[in-house]
Amino acid sequence: MSRKKKNRISTGGNMPRPGQPYPTTVVLTQPKRFGIDIADFTAAVKTFENVDYSLRYKLYDLYADILMDTHLSSVLDKRALAVLSSDIEFRRNGKPDETVNEQIRSPWFRRLIKDVLDAKFWGFTLCQFYRNGEWTDYDLIPRKHADPVRRLIMCRQTDITSTSWDEYADLLFVGNKDDLGLLAKAAPWVIYKRNTTADWAQFSEIFGMPIREYTYETDDDEARRRTVEDAQGTGSLAVLVHSKDSTLELKESGNKTGSADLYERLCERCNSEISKLILGNTLTTEASDKGTQALGTVHMKVENLVAKTDRRFILDTLNYDMTDIFLSLGINTGDGEFCFIEPKDLNEIKAEIDILATLKNTFNLPIDDDTLYEKSVTKKPENYNELKTQVQAAPEPPAPPTPPKKEPENEPNPQEKKNFANRIKSFFVHAPRDGAALDW
Repeated sequence: MSRKKKNRISTGGNMPRPGQPYPTTVVLTQPKRFGIDIADFTAAVKTFENVDYSLRYKLYDLYADILMDTHLSSVLDKRALAVLSSDIEFRRNGKPDETVNEQIRSPWFRRLIKDVLDAKFWGFTLCQFYRNGEWTDYDLIPRKHADPVRRLIMCRQTDITSTSWDEYADLLFVGNKDDLGLLAKAAPWVIYKRNTTADWAQFSEIFGMPIREYTYETDDDEARRRTVEDAQGTGSLAVLVHSKDSTLELKESGNKTGSADLYERLCERCNSEISKLILGNTLTTEASDKGTQALGTVHMKVENLVAKTDRRFILDTLNYDMTDIFLSLGINTGDGEFCFIEPKDLNEIKAEIDILATLKNTFNLPIDDDTLYEKSVTKKPENYNELKTQVQAAPEPPAPPTPPKKEPENEPNPQEKKNFANRIKSFFVHAPRDGAALDW
């Protein structure tokens, strides 16, 4: 087996820039942008999937072009921020290791997390690591110049054979060698939206602005010349010049408002399909007439599941794929693991504490004190054992005195009740028996 080289893979153009080595390992080529349609997309996919002579640069040039779409770039950034906004730390035997954490708090590590996550969108990511003084750093190998199937580093993007990347040390490959990436599914929607927006702009220019009409005397070339000069020198609106004996008819769209709505709905559909592809939902990026708070909550849960899957993908790469690379760079990650520091919601903390209190007070189940400290996000004091002994040795507080029982008041006996009723009855006079009226 050939011994791996320790030199780095260098990139540059045909004309070396100051400070760049010459000759370079990879000669970069300007990506092709703009003017791309569905035919270019299908041709790029077919070239990529060619079994014998696969060329990827056409598809990756198309990816570089569609990333200029504002909606696609914004949802990609939103998905990446869900991972980049979470802190990562290395723990050995359950405790943070500051020697490793000092390295991963540096800027190169955040760039690495973003590039590793991009493997889901581009299909793969290839990096070469090296030491930069006291710190670790890496270079992202241009995807157009890497062939994951044959494991080649190509000098030019159109090369079919080149140097095996097994000759270079400290390379990290993330992804699937035959994966097109999620950008392949987003590309048609971006292309359709871009072409629709161009047609919409042309529609607005034609039917949204007035047209100037100039007429001149028939068979009068001098009048025609002056008319054309006047039309060209008075603004940029559309101009129609014709002779008086010719007829001009403008055939306008029957329903211009409906045509404009058609363009807008198609653009909205393209954006919604891109959002569902990248984020798994639509309501967290755009408002909807049919959207409700309950539906928005469901969509947010789906987006959180996507972010959770991305974080697991990052941890699998750090804990498994990069173990040998970290060791070769002098970073010992044995007997430890990388993990995300998950911030806890106060409502979740309160719910967990209530459950523990119910288990202890109602069912009299023993609960470990360390569990209570962990669930309540409270730091355990250093002299915990001493404080625990003092609490156990302290006498129990006396129970509060029981209030005296209130005796019921003496109720009157039946004879007293009867006498009282007679007194009340004697207070009123009897009504006349014959129904006669009283003499008032």
